[in-house]
Amino acid sequence: MVGVDSILVATGNSGKLREVAAVLGDLGIGFITLADVGDLPEAVEDQSTFEGNAALKAVHYSRLTGRWTLADDSGLEVDALDGRPGVYSARYAGPQRDDLANNAKLIADLATVGPQNRTARFRCAMCVASRDTILAAASGTFEGMIIDETAGENGFGYDPHFFVPEFQMTCAQMQPELKNRISHRGQALRALAESLRPLLQAAREKS
Repeated sequence: MVGVDSILVATGNSGKLREVAAVLGDLGIGFITLADVGDLPEAVEDQSTFEGNAALKAVHYSRLTGRWTLADDSGLEVDALDGRPGVYSARYAGPQRDDLANNAKLIADLATVGPQNRTARFRCAMCVASRDTILAAASGTFEGMIIDETAGENGFGYDPHFFVPEFQMTCAQMQPELKNRISHRGQALRALAESLRPLLQAAREKS
């Protein structure tokens, strides 16, 4: 039953883990993180797309652990910055992956861009692998605008600066239930769940 009664979520980000568990909780499986499986070599995210990095990470950690592994690569694309920070979102200000530094650099880079030209989107690519095999993949996008001042204390990453006009609030001001329903990661997770459900059932029947 290894890899069926629980899925390894290839992240050390507690915020991501909460979102994954909230959306996939009805699949009847548990979720563990990299912190639960010991000290493993880190995946080198050297792909040019979110999809490529998600697949690379899922296969990397599944090979090392033998577990079904869920990995995502997600980030922010800002139109006025030609799609940056993109796949470099987590390390936009440097390899230390510091949210405050990343946000500060983002706002500095947009200093000469007017509010109406700050359209942006979050993108998420997600997949589940069993060793070298990609079992399921999905993606999602979430449109918004970048604002200078932070607003809200929920969420993580760029959420305090990502304003969603439809709801007149930032991602960081949203309750988790709303964010999970409309966000890029929520969209990808719901699509992924539909693919995983029959695969999990088949794996259980074989065991």
